[in-house]
Amino acid sequence: MSKSPLNVVCDAGPIIHLDELGYLSLLDDFNGVLIPEQVWQEVEVHRPQALVNPNLLLQKISVTISSQPTFQTLVGALSLGLGEQAALSLMQSYSHAIFLTDDASARLAAATLGYQVHGSIGILLRAIRRQQLTQDKVTDILRKIPEQSTLHIRSNLLAEIIAKLESQS
Repeated sequence: MSKSPLNVVCDAGPIIHLDELGYLSLLDDFNGVLIPEQVWQEVEVHRPQALVNPNLLLQKISVTISSQPTFQTLVGALSLGLGEQAALSLMQSYSHAIFLTDDASARLAAATLGYQVHGSIGILLRAIRRQQLTQDKVTDILRKIPEQSTLHIRSNLLAEIIAKLESQS
């Protein structure tokens, strides 16, 4: 399977959560994995081993937080952290990239700004379509999220995603 021509701009969540689950390598399917310095520093604190994955080229990028009034209003209204602000600011230069975040407020901000946004679960589901993982394997990984990952997801939402996957078999 060839690499996707798309770049991804990452917030800390997907890097941390996919690494906790042992599937950070799924990001290798993208053309580029772009990580703002501010996000890189956050991952260094919470999951430093994720940044030295030998099978994945992660690109640390220096980012200046956008000072555009609309952006700053959105940041204030949604109480976005520094990492989310940096990743969304980087998206302004890579508007055709996919923004990866597991933060609900950052997802809302990205959608408001017109960016394509997905999270860790979206990357796992994409792995089925890209034939990187089987549907059964992804279902198994999803079941392990509460024990093996710090990803915060409502248990009923996770159960719904799993049930939908199982109904497709």
